[in-house]
Amino acid sequence: MAWDTFRLQTRLSLSSNIIEEFYSLIAEIDAVKNSWIVTTHLLPQTLERITKSVIVTSTGASNRIEGNRLTDDEVEDLYKGLRVKKFKTRDEQEIVGYLECLEFIFKSYEGIPLSQSSILHLHQEMLRVSEKDAGHRGKYKCGSNRVEAKDPSGNVVGVIFEPTPPYLVTKEMQELVDWYHWASAQHAKHPLILIGNFIFEYLAIHPFQDGNGRTSRLITNLMLLQQGYLFTKVTSHEQIIEERKIDYYLALNKTQQTWKTENEDISAWLLFFLRAMKEQSARFMRLMQQDTIEYLLSQKQLALWEWANERGTEFARKDATQALGFPQRTVEEIIKKLVHMKRLERLGEGKATRYRLARKTNP
Repeated sequence: MAWDTFRLQTRLSLSSNIIEEFYSLIAEIDAVKNSWIVTTHLLPQTLERITKSVIVTSTGASNRIEGNRLTDDEVEDLYKGLRVKKFKTRDEQEIVGYLECLEFIFKSYEGIPLSQSSILHLHQEMLRVSEKDAGHRGKYKCGSNRVEAKDPSGNVVGVIFEPTPPYLVTKEMQELVDWYHWASAQHAKHPLILIGNFIFEYLAIHPFQDGNGRTSRLITNLMLLQQGYLFTKVTSHEQIIEERKIDYYLALNKTQQTWKTENEDISAWLLFFLRAMKEQSARFMRLMQQDTIEYLLSQKQLALWEWANERGTEFARKDATQALGFPQRTVEEIIKKLVHMKRLERLGEGKATRYRLARKTNP
């Protein structure tokens, strides 16, 4: 296959009036990507805590885009109880599969090849406990899944979009995967443009009977992490899409109108994708620039810090030991760290030593 003249590659010859904005967005995103080093001061358990929060947020948002009704609090409760064997409602069943898949991607993205078999496996696992999807999970579609317009009575009045027919799905998915690997190896375009192009084509092929939107967002997480956009584990792109759901579908529908024509125009979709990525990267930087003590402490350290704030008055080590039930040595180590961080002030010496919240000084 001559990939340099392949349809997926030639449609990336973007017009000069938009390419400047695209690469301006990319430059801002990449500046944040290169700032990931700022998180190296985070404790591993702290980063794990933030990542778990993102898994909950992303799972709730990705499924609500498709009509799920569970709140983030309900998703978090499910996350804490994943060992439960039975999930009663369809909403719960959909959530559980996504939670597990996203957790797997965050932990193992370096070892997950981007291939048809991996995509089929993700679909299978995402719908693992979904009873209504038992017949088609992990399998490409075998019937039409075109997007139709219906009247208030439910009658079809037109076809909004006709994706790839079932008999061509395997061929087109293999071409998509092969093109991406070639384009990445050749540095044919910037990685973010390649990812955006891949995801649009995936959604246009619509390879599964159901679950295409959700799997596309799982794949987006996988590809971003593999390309070094590690802030994906700290802020949620699914949440941004949920917030901009109307813009998401408008960009998708506009781009689909020229799909497989001689004049394919993917600019509307790429612009949405890059703007969403810019917002995701900006949220990461805002998170890191805030007063981030809660991200610098372990759970026990944070517990003592919060107790000291609630108390508001001077205290001795034994007060913290009695209040929190931690071993004396643990309390001593935590207080020493908080004093070093200039969050607590030490008053006195020896057995009379007491501590209080450090007074803030004006810069």
